[in-house]
Amino acid sequence: MDTLAPHRLTRLFGLAAILIAFVLDQATKVMALAALERGSVQFVLPFFDLRLSFNQGVSFSMFAETFAGRPLLLAGITLVIVALFGFLLIRSTTQWEAAAFGLIIGGALGNALDRIRVGAVVDFLDFHVWDYHWPAFNLADTAIAVGVILLLAITYIGKHTDNPSKSNPS
Repeated sequence: MDTLAPHRLTRLFGLAAILIAFVLDQATKVMALAALERGSVQFVLPFFDLRLSFNQGVSFSMFAETFAGRPLLLAGITLVIVALFGFLLIRSTTQWEAAAFGLIIGGALGNALDRIRVGAVVDFLDFHVWDYHWPAFNLADTAIAVGVILLLAITYIGKHTDNPSKSNPS
């Protein structure tokens, strides 16, 4: 019997998450670039619009001035971080953990490719309440956020299920 099979299946979950996050992100960005003009707003729902923008910084356009005109530097930093998360994915012990790392990696690769190909990250999802707008984002950002939330949930739930004395005091 192959004792590595469960570990291979765990890695496959991570690889599948990378592929799904990356492909969906890139496909939606291609559609956004083809259908939207920079600065124009496409109404979808009362709280959601499509608005094409380009982020030269990191999350929420932080450090945009620092990295303006240097997309390859930020893409390189991203790829180093991806390599670190790839190592963590390989060492994953559960399918959920591997999927979480895969979502983070797939999203980061999608944004890194934008920086290389376009010179900035393509953002187009605009959620708002009246005139208060959440910064525009994309599916790569969503995959990264879901991956981080999943890792936090795994960590939090794992701590509480590993210690039965806390949940069942005697």
